[in-house]
Amino acid sequence: MAPKKPKPKVIPNSGAKNLKPEVKRIDRSAYFARREAAKVLRSLLQGDARRRAVGSIKSLVYSPSIRNKKATYALVCQTLKHLPIIKDVLEAANILTGKWKRQGELIYIITYDILFGQEGSLVGDAEKFVLLKNDALQSALAQILKRRGMKDIKDLMASAISSSSFPASDVPKPRYVRVNALKMDVESALLELRKQYEVLQDDTVHGLLILPPGADLHNHPLVKNGSVFMQGKASSMVAVALGPKPGWEVIDACAAPGNKTVHLAALMKGKGKIIACELNKERVQRLEDNVKLAGATNVKVMHDDFLNLNPEDPSYSKVRAILLDPSCSGSGTVVDRLDHLLPSYGAGNSDPSNMNRLRKLAAFQKKALEHALCFPAVERIVYSTCSIHQIENEDVVSSVLPFASTHGFQLATTFPQWPQRGLPTFDGSQHLLRTDLVKDKEGFFIALFVRKNTHQLETVEKSTDKKFTRKKKRVNYLIAKMLGKWLYTQLT
Repeated sequence: MAPKKPKPKVIPNSGAKNLKPEVKRIDRSAYFARREAAKVLRSLLQGDARRRAVGSIKSLVYSPSIRNKKATYALVCQTLKHLPIIKDVLEAANILTGKWKRQGELIYIITYDILFGQEGSLVGDAEKFVLLKNDALQSALAQILKRRGMKDIKDLMASAISSSSFPASDVPKPRYVRVNALKMDVESALLELRKQYEVLQDDTVHGLLILPPGADLHNHPLVKNGSVFMQGKASSMVAVALGPKPGWEVIDACAAPGNKTVHLAALMKGKGKIIACELNKERVQRLEDNVKLAGATNVKVMHDDFLNLNPEDPSYSKVRAILLDPSCSGSGTVVDRLDHLLPSYGAGNSDPSNMNRLRKLAAFQKKALEHALCFPAVERIVYSTCSIHQIENEDVVSSVLPFASTHGFQLATTFPQWPQRGLPTFDGSQHLLRTDLVKDKEGFFIALFVRKNTHQLETVEKSTDKKFTRKKKRVNYLIAKMLGKWLYTQLT
């Protein structure tokens, strides 16, 4: 049987507005952290049930509305890890009924605290209700352990982890930050960050810095003032793969939250124009905040669907590059997003509803990519996803190749030194790039389309520029010579 934990101290009179002055500050903090954690958990579980992500755990916890971020994040993660057991215990104890069923996420959080969390005071009506059921909870947990032949909760958790399809790795993921060239140079960022951390420079993306795993920079001054952005390595490779030049007009087709958008702006040295499209109203606000934070004055945020942009509209006649990072399954960011903690993750790709969702995503991705290929002046298009699924990656690219060819595009190799290429499902997949979910700690996919003869055209333009420069120098020399002779004549 599982050893019973001592009952936490109960402080009655629990409403948020009626917390007594004698309630300790730590108890008040824990009270509100549980409510904030329940709010985040509700968003996650509802989105997961609809197979429609509302954001990662980190993005939801680190939103401005959450005050006690550290405690909230820990509660959400730990409750999700124990959620299957918590649900079994609550069902066996027949507790989640009546009005408390409507506050299921809060009951999950409190049950975690009582059964597995830290000992301490529990303030609140919901806490008081669950504590009154403590004996039933402990008895139900003991029965579950006995039924599964486990000695204690550690064995139960170990069994759950071993049966998970989550790709385990003993090597923790380093913290990556990208220096925002619009506000700070790399050397200055290194000098500042090395006051607190060991910092290395990435050898693939210029300006990308590597910090120790677990380095918390959310409140660091350089992050808060937009001098550096917390962005993964694979995500930082996308804008570099597109390679826009200063002065170009560029479209970021699915821009929010804006990390790639402001990276494009930095690569373009703040010159030219970036049209950043985003359909979701809430995400538009976050995009605008990041653009303002980065000081990216050449970005125009457009609250609209990229598919609504007419390629024949003169407004887009000078667009030379498009970054298309559309909605995807996010299966390549489970390590960072902690999606493997969500109930749907264990279902895997064999789940019919999950496969149906992947097919719908792939259909949208193909449509968006074909739309990008229709812009007449575009020379370069990057299609990227944070997915590990072939159906969203190689299959989408392969399906649009005939269409791309009729518009003068072909695949080009990006980051040729990168060892892992696309899955060999079609001729040309060697041009594609993948990052590994286990080795690189994130699974990304990048495909680069380049309009044929663009390279030759650029070579001709450069050659013409050189000839023009030489001719201009010759003319200037002759003018100077003639002027010199005239002056000499006048003086003599």
